Amino acid sequence: MTETIGLSWRKAALTVVMFAISILFLLPFIWMLVTSFKAESDVFTYPIEWIPRTWHAAQNYKEVWFGDNPFWLYYLNSIKIGVVTTAISVTVSAMAAYGFSKVQFKAGNYLFLIVLATYMVPSQAILVPQFILYRKIGLFDSHIGLILLGSFSVLGTFMLRQFFMGVHQEFVESAKIDGANHMRIFWSVAMPLVRPAIATYAILRFIWTWNDYQNPLIFLRSDKLFTIPLAVQKFTSLSGEFYSLIMAAAVSAILPLLIVFIIGQKSVIEGIALGGVKG
Repeated sequence: MTETIGLSWRKAALTVVMFAISILFLLPFIWMLVTSFKAESDVFTYPIEWIPRTWHAAQNYKEVWFGDNPFWLYYLNSIKIGVVTTAISVTVSAMAAYGFSKVQFKAGNYLFLIVLATYMVPSQAILVPQFILYRKIGLFDSHIGLILLGSFSVLGTFMLRQFFMGVHQEFVESAKIDGANHMRIFWSVAMPLVRPAIATYAILRFIWTWNDYQNPLIFLRSDKLFTIPLAVQKFTSLSGEFYSLIMAAAVSAILPLLIVFIIGQKSVIEGIALGGVKG
């Protein structure tokens, strides 16, 4: 009984400590959100006003979304690039992962090692060749070129291959006996079994694409094609003295990521749990 009470107290104390740490980590984000609602004159008042004295949310967000640098246009660009890139990357990575894990062919393992070895090459090391190639073939300063850059992921192939390897070979053999080919087995048997892993990678791929700053900076020149990271950098340069507007732009930039994570957090947890069971 005494041991049970002691364990309960330790759990309660640990919960309180973790809650306090989480609040500490959330304070900068809370300050960013509150500041985006304030008038510029109230941003640096001391002590900090966690509840704005005067609410300027409508003016601040209207300036961000419909001002000289309209965020609605950059949102459409980022959503288009993020969704299309994620769809292609998930499809290609899943098919490659299935092939490397379930299709037996000569030198399959060696080919996978060669593919995996390309992950060791830093992306910065091939920027110049990619830039020259894109200029030559007409993909520079276009969304299509930017989508192709993120549509093929060695990390995604490696990650999903580990989950496909966890699919029992008996399922594959039973489907073959019933006359199914590899494409049918892939879509109807293997994919449903690794759905949490697919969802997890899709969420990660979308977040990586949405936050990508390097590739749009190098391969885009037209302002109308800019993505959210470039838009925030440009907005900060033009409105550097207006912190309330900058915070409104920052909140607008991270809002889709929060929505995606909240919607997909169940799949992420299932994917982690599935990986733990396979481990």
